[in-house]
Amino acid sequence: MAAWRLIDRDVADSLGEGTLWSARDNAVYWVDILAPALNRLSLESGAIERWAMPEPLGWVAERAIGGFVGGFQSGFAEISLDPLTITPFGDPEPHFPGSRMNDGKADAQGHIWCGTMDMAEEHDRGALYRLAPDRSWRVIDSGYRVPNGPAFSPCGQWLYHSDTAKKQMYRFRRTEDGATGREPFIRFGEEDGYPDGMTVDAEGHIWVAHWGGSRISRFTPEGRLDRAIAMPARQVTNICFAGPDLDRMFVSSATVGLVDPTAYDGGFFEVECGVRGLPTNLFAG
Repeated sequence: MAAWRLIDRDVADSLGEGTLWSARDNAVYWVDILAPALNRLSLESGAIERWAMPEPLGWVAERAIGGFVGGFQSGFAEISLDPLTITPFGDPEPHFPGSRMNDGKADAQGHIWCGTMDMAEEHDRGALYRLAPDRSWRVIDSGYRVPNGPAFSPCGQWLYHSDTAKKQMYRFRRTEDGATGREPFIRFGEEDGYPDGMTVDAEGHIWVAHWGGSRISRFTPEGRLDRAIAMPARQVTNICFAGPDLDRMFVSSATVGLVDPTAYDGGFFEVECGVRGLPTNLFAG
């Protein structure tokens, strides 16, 4: 039977997201988009560090040459820690100043896939981008209210991506220069909450966080529900596998919008799930 434990810390995340395992640092990173802040949990010492950010930060991805790239409200930037330095290098949506980046991840080819959204969640003007190692970007898909994911099948054939507000996960067939053929994949019911962040395990199964559903779920590569793990936080946001053997799962959550947050809402958790994940991909730019 799966079990979870709350990682001790002093501050609950307003909008915890973007969980990332760093083998290089033996640490798990995650963002608090609205604080805004970047968190780091050392797996060696258990210590947690938190860096204040100058604006909403949706995700971070490790660079192959060291450091990180982050997806800020104002666009892409290099991030170095200890000491903290932030160097912007591109804004894909200067025409939408009320938008921000929400979730992103590197693929095995060293590209970053990331989504943008209207911060007020009033307009379907979000898009799915692919950032190349040469730091050029292109729109892969558009018309999103709240984009979440992405995640990639181990075989490299599929990209998974959701519109949380529409309770719909899609899958795309990967191509050499991007992805094509968006198709509905998993539809969330009223009792399920909303599909938020996700990851894929070594067996090719998709793990999804349920915003408003108090759980995480594992789906088969065909989209069938395999199992669900109940969580004490109501707004579960993201998942990653970590540790040298990729057999430790970490889960983020959020308090934003809750009038009566509990000690678990906004918490960061470790979950026993009995499966292994995939190595973290690095951005080649």
